[in-house]
Order: sequence, then structure tokens, then C-alpha cells
Amino acid sequence: MIESDINKRYCQSCGMPLISDTDYGTNQDGSKNKEYCAFCFKDGKFVQDVTMDEMIQICLQYSDSFKHDNGESYTKEEALAGMQYYFPQLKRWKKE
Repeated sequence: MIESDINKRYCQSCGMPLISDTDYGTNQDGSKNKEYCAFCFKDGKFVQDVTMDEMIQICLQYSDSFKHDNGESYTKEEALAGMQYYFPQLKRWKKE
């Protein structure tokens, strides 16, 4: 996946796919924020003040819903390794 696809289609905090309007967080003025999901960003602020590692642990709780292309669920170990690789590329966690 190329970085421009990551930036346009996934929450830049938790990596959740942003598919429908209800997935998007909100800015302070109530408009949709196109970079962050509704679970991470509300009213122009992050919902939780967490580190990247803490966010990975939060997301790991939902790893049963993560699927391979063939439809099989990821193991917790696969999900953790994937997030540890993927999250540093997201805007919220990227180090310049």
C-alpha cells in the first residue's frame, strides 16, 4: 500500500478504514475531519491522550475482526506485529 492511500482511506491515529461519513471524526466547528475516525477525534480533539503503544493495545482488543485477504482472522501475534509496523506510518505517530 502506498502512503497516499494510507493517508486518504484510514484513520491517522488507529488505522481504521474510513468508508462512510459516520466513520469520520469531527472538527471543532462540527465539520467532518477527513484524517481521523469518530472513535479517535471529536470536536477538534483526540478523544484519548495515549501513546502509540497504548493505542496499539486498545486496537488489539478488536483483533478478532481483522481479516486476511482470504477471510481468515489474524492471530493476536499477527495483528500486533502488523500494527507495530503500520502505526509509525500514520500521521499522529509519524516522527519527522
